[in-house]
Amino acid sequence: MAAESKRAIVAAIAGNLAIATIKFVAAGFTGSSAMISEGIHSLVDTGNGVLLFYGLRRGARPADEEHVFGHGMEVYFWSLIVAISIFAVGGGMSVYEGITHIIHPTHIGTAYINYIVLGLSAVFEGMSFTVAWRAFKQNRGSRSVVAAIRRGKDPSLFTVVFEDSAALLGLAVAFIGVLLSDVLDMPELDGAASVVIGLILVSAAVWLAAESRSLLVGEVADPEIVEALRGAALGDPAVMDLGEVLTMHLGPDQILLNIEVTFRPGITVEDVDSAVRRIEQRIQIPYPQVTHIFIEVRNRQTP
Repeated sequence: MAAESKRAIVAAIAGNLAIATIKFVAAGFTGSSAMISEGIHSLVDTGNGVLLFYGLRRGARPADEEHVFGHGMEVYFWSLIVAISIFAVGGGMSVYEGITHIIHPTHIGTAYINYIVLGLSAVFEGMSFTVAWRAFKQNRGSRSVVAAIRRGKDPSLFTVVFEDSAALLGLAVAFIGVLLSDVLDMPELDGAASVVIGLILVSAAVWLAAESRSLLVGEVADPEIVEALRGAALGDPAVMDLGEVLTMHLGPDQILLNIEVTFRPGITVEDVDSAVRRIEQRIQIPYPQVTHIFIEVRNRQTP
């Protein structure tokens, strides 16, 4: 999953950097507010891609004395920073730019340049979105898009999908704003488009922040995985019953498991040790993402 996430992020960084450059050049020629907002949007997305890539690199570091469970949750921290960046920088500046141009409207010059740039931007964004969507689709399985995002554990992957989706929607809004402003000779509509782009970014940022916060606080593994882990433990011949099966993601591909086991009466300490090793193997061979397993031995008389 990490390789797929990195591939999607690198594609997004390259695409957004190229798009930001041509958007700002077009904005300089035409004075379009919507184009300035789109340039800001792409520049913020480029910086966000760098932050996500940095987070993946940091999260892949091995455990040390101060972080005995590893650094996997750094990915969640940096995805939260990205959400704040989209909200404050991308959304805030776009809304401000739009309001400024509504109050002080400026006629767009050589509007055809904007149309060319928006078309090229749509091509680049579409390429980036295709890479991210393929990786996302491969990991979501049969779940709906919303369910896959809510239950997804790799924010670096669905963040790119979020950004590229918002970017494509923003391009459509910018095109409509520039077109109406040019045809109707109403430059205020160009500013209004900039405000709408800002609100799109704010909405995407709020949703992304909510998902990142939930992961950072600590989310359980998918119910299907939890049920499979329960079945693997119960399948051992020395196990009579299970108590709580607690899981928490320490990173996109790192799960902590704490399981309460009641062993059959009459078995020796050596039998318990052997059973514990078997349970760990039965879990970690099919589910290598379960990196930490804690098995608590329950007294079978415990209610």
